[in-house]
Amino acid sequence: MRAALAVLVGMAPLLAACKQQMAEQPRYNPLDASNEFADGASARMPIQGTIERGEDLSATPQTIPYPITFALLQHGRQRFEIFCAPCHGRAGDGRGVIPRHGFPSPPSYHQDALRQASDRHFYDVITNGYGVMYSYRSRVPPADRWAIVAYIRALQYSRDAPVAELSEDLKAKLRSEAVP
Repeated sequence: MRAALAVLVGMAPLLAACKQQMAEQPRYNPLDASNEFADGASARMPIQGTIERGEDLSATPQTIPYPITFALLQHGRQRFEIFCAPCHGRAGDGRGVIPRHGFPSPPSYHQDALRQASDRHFYDVITNGYGVMYSYRSRVPPADRWAIVAYIRALQYSRDAPVAELSEDLKAKLRSEAVP
């Protein structure tokens, strides 16, 4: 009889827990201390690869998904000068302020390999980082990344525009500057 009584007394907490409602379960309030984890905090960091709530999971296009307008290029230039120019330089030649202070120089956007790179390549590098460049995923929204890509393409075009595509005024200016 004593053994049966001891078993019942030992099971009392379990039996009491069975009657708990979901709203009455033991839990931690935000930022409570906890003895359960070595760092003493009850809040946990998200697991690697966790997708942020509200993140756009649609497939990323291979090319700029917006019409190339003057407004898009202006916006891209503004974002470029904030986020990219410190390292890549305002002309996209890799001669920004940061490399002049001893940090590695990024590549010039005007080299053949990057002129031939896809729009998606630039978008992915802005999103995920590359080499010593860190990710701008959390700092630059997707629409702004595409605007930056459009501006990078404009910078590249500015140095490698085919003469046949220039206006007559620009062709005349080129001819006058070429003659000493």
